[in-house]
Amino acid sequence: MKVVCAIAYDGTNFHGSQFHPVVRTVQGEFNIALEKILKQPLRTDLAGRTDAGVHANYQVCSFDLTNKRMNEKNFKEAFNSLLPDDMRVMKVWFEDDSFNPRSNATKRIYHYFIYNAKERNVFLRDRVWWFPYHLDVEKMREGARYFEGTHDFTSFASIDKDDDRTPVRTIYRVRVLTYSKYMLVRFEGKSFLRRMVRNMVGTLVKVGTGDWNPEKIQELLEIKDRTKAGATAPSQGLYLYRVFFEQKQNRVVYEEESR
Repeated sequence: MKVVCAIAYDGTNFHGSQFHPVVRTVQGEFNIALEKILKQPLRTDLAGRTDAGVHANYQVCSFDLTNKRMNEKNFKEAFNSLLPDDMRVMKVWFEDDSFNPRSNATKRIYHYFIYNAKERNVFLRDRVWWFPYHLDVEKMREGARYFEGTHDFTSFASIDKDDDRTPVRTIYRVRVLTYSKYMLVRFEGKSFLRRMVRNMVGTLVKVGTGDWNPEKIQELLEIKDRTKAGATAPSQGLYLYRVFFEQKQNRVVYEEESR
């Protein structure tokens, strides 16, 4: 069996989610707590990578169940007694041994927050992208529709030369929502390439300022050239909001109570 944990974290003081031997990471802190709980090091797998400064409401990590005397509730309480203050396990459940959070995910949702105001809010500096210039929301919504569907996202991804993964991805829906001075750009898709969401946001902002027409996004998808698209949006505005898996009957999940 696999133990699966949904983790929330403030990414401000992490050098990304993936383990690195010399810098602080989400997976590294999780592994330290796990070894204290089970008295042995174990391999852990994440549902996806987040860059330095990126936050998560619902990152998913799994590992082998080696202590069958512990149940889901035991694991959740043990982790939350050991993890640092900028991390928390929100849910725990068991899966079959073949489960992998990366390959078994059916949908991922990312949220990107923009604070569109003339004056900076110092309390939000690590939570949103402060953008002090006017943004045309309707034009951004029009441009966002070009991202939906299955496309080659080479123009919107930071792809390493040694990365042999296909740049073709499927985006189910993109929404641009506003409330007062706040803007939320919500991306729903099966999987995303490295920095793909932040690059799409950077391009949508170019549309919002009027520098580009909404149709420019269709052109950028077709030319497949990262250097032609908008700049990468800052990391602090991005949140891995949710990862979805196929539902199984009779699954017991222990989670935080709503407050």
